[in-house]
Amino acid sequence: MKFQVSANAKRFIEQEAQFGAHNYHPLAVVLSRGEGPFVWDVDNKRYYDFLSAYSAVNQGHCHPKIIEALNQQASTLCLTSRAFYNDCLGPYEEYIHNYFGYDKMLPMNSGAEAVETGLKLARRWAYKVKGVPDEKAVIVVCDGNFHGRTISIVSMSSDPDSYKHYGPYTPGFERVPYNDIVALEKTLKHYADSVAAVLVEPIQGEAGVVVPHDGYLKAIASLCKQYNCLFVADEVQTGIGRTGKLLCCDHENVRPDIVLLGKAISGGVLPISAILADDPIMLTIKPGEHGSTYGGFPLACKVAMAALDVIRDEKLTENAEKLGQIFRNELGNIKCEAISEVRGKGLLNAVVIKPYKGREAWDLCEIMATNGLLAKPTHRHIIRFAPPLVITEAQLRDAIGIIKQSVEQFMD
Repeated sequence: MKFQVSANAKRFIEQEAQFGAHNYHPLAVVLSRGEGPFVWDVDNKRYYDFLSAYSAVNQGHCHPKIIEALNQQASTLCLTSRAFYNDCLGPYEEYIHNYFGYDKMLPMNSGAEAVETGLKLARRWAYKVKGVPDEKAVIVVCDGNFHGRTISIVSMSSDPDSYKHYGPYTPGFERVPYNDIVALEKTLKHYADSVAAVLVEPIQGEAGVVVPHDGYLKAIASLCKQYNCLFVADEVQTGIGRTGKLLCCDHENVRPDIVLLGKAISGGVLPISAILADDPIMLTIKPGEHGSTYGGFPLACKVAMAALDVIRDEKLTENAEKLGQIFRNELGNIKCEAISEVRGKGLLNAVVIKPYKGREAWDLCEIMATNGLLAKPTHRHIIRFAPPLVITEAQLRDAIGIIKQSVEQFMD
């Protein structure tokens, strides 16, 4: 079953192809409206959104409380830059302090900016506090990581699609296998006096929702204390309730030294990110040594507080935990030779699809789109399923029915 593209949709697709860079390969749907867990295309066909803009839309599309905060602030004051104080940033910083329990937060915009800031903060701490010789700091990362698209970030990638032909690469990174504490300890021991930090995704999202074994994060935290380095958790995709806890690290009661947040911190309304750390780390950066014109702008402050209110007030973290169990149980019970694994936590899940009669995960995604559900493959054979956390159990079960029907059609 091939997804049918209407003439109306084709016009927009061709327009992008003619005038835009070709750095994405989208599924051939053209969306024009969203509400809650649903999106509609330009032909007014409704779909369940099971990607949620890579977990940015945890609160659902166009959540009224977030949109109200956006509109109210947009009509008052949008941007001042940090050359001046404004009456939104201080309250936002205190709000984040109370919400997550860290001394300080540093506001940025994109998730990649959060990661870059985390790298700078870790290196600054290493030189000023740990006493690492200048230019010698090492940051340990994991194979299969995806932390963004900047030159420094792709320099630590193990995916040729991310780094090939973008060199020369930024030095100072050492990769170890993900979910391998023995390899991590060996590397930390080798670079002991020079290690600034270990940067890790609690669950590797872009790699295909790779869930480490229980105790992995706690073991990382322990090793970081042993070797006097920082544990930096990239929670840009896994944070803000997505995995059934406020932060994914909470599953193991681990408190990272630095937490990187983005995506759902705005409910998908604006690019907003945040870096969390305590004073001995955060205050190693002084005025003029890091910043962003838009970081902490008034509009972002109001939107983020509203978005986080929604997570707490509507108990979306608890909803993710409950519905995630249902989703994995239901999909795990599908008897299908093309499905080799179902994995995940909360409402961040993935299904591994084995090629079948020349068909692959992309073909299944086109079938699901035809039937009214949107998801996207990663690494060719893995489909990530991450609906907005506002989805109800009845809606989830309806969506599961669409997935089951689509799998049957995939196998015909």
